[in-house]
Amino acid sequence: MLSFIGEVLGVALSFWLYQKGFRTLVHTKTPSHSKWLKLLHVQRKESFILILSLRLLPFVPSGLITFFSAVGKGSFAVFISASALGKIPALFIEVYLVYHISQGSMQGRIILVLLSIILLFYISKKWKKKA
Repeated sequence: MLSFIGEVLGVALSFWLYQKGFRTLVHTKTPSHSKWLKLLHVQRKESFILILSLRLLPFVPSGLITFFSAVGKGSFAVFISASALGKIPALFIEVYLVYHISQGSMQGRIILVLLSIILLFYISKKWKKKA
């Protein structure tokens, strides 16, 4: 529960800071024909569904979701409700992973092995690109 509250307060503060710092700048500097401008004009139900869907995808950076939501036309209430709802499954997954890894169970070992393989694969791809 504490993690959930911290996550929601964090996205709320980030939303507010991004909105105060970047909203005017983004709207004045974005070309009128830009595909990004369409994304910035999403509102109400469409905005809620878009934010919720992106929060449920683990590979989409949370900061980008917050940034585009803050500089767009969507409301704070829609953003917070969609973000809070979208963070619940992610927190359950985190709790599950941490519990099994810290207990040293077979599931925890499998998780660590899989994460290690993914990390090694990622590092080897980076080294190959540099070479």
